[in-house]
Amino acid sequence: MKTIILSIAMTLIAVVTYAQDKNKKMTFDVNGKCAMCKHRIEEAALNVKGVKYANWDIPTHQLAVIMDERKTNAMKIKTAIVAVGHDTKELKATDEAYNSVHPCCLYREDNSDDGEHHKM
Repeated sequence: MKTIILSIAMTLIAVVTYAQDKNKKMTFDVNGKCAMCKHRIEEAALNVKGVKYANWDIPTHQLAVIMDERKTNAMKIKTAIVAVGHDTKELKATDEAYNSVHPCCLYREDNSDDGEHHKM
């Protein structure tokens, strides 16, 4: 009887440990300038199935995400971001996507932090 209870307990511990390993935290560079960019970048990332958290920091241009590795990967997230007009180190937005962002958000010529001047 003790062996059965111990076996069940060990199985439950293994299942809980495995379930916690599915989420991965990562950060990567995404170009942008302001609060409108922040909203657009985070929304694009969060619309990717499996992304649970996305926060883009204006001054550092770092996007922090928590994702379920069973449902997505970094390239899927980056692909969604370039589709809305923001470059990453690995992928560049098409000219059409880049030119579709608000004029104050055009960062390729001037990738400075305009967060204080362009509130959403």
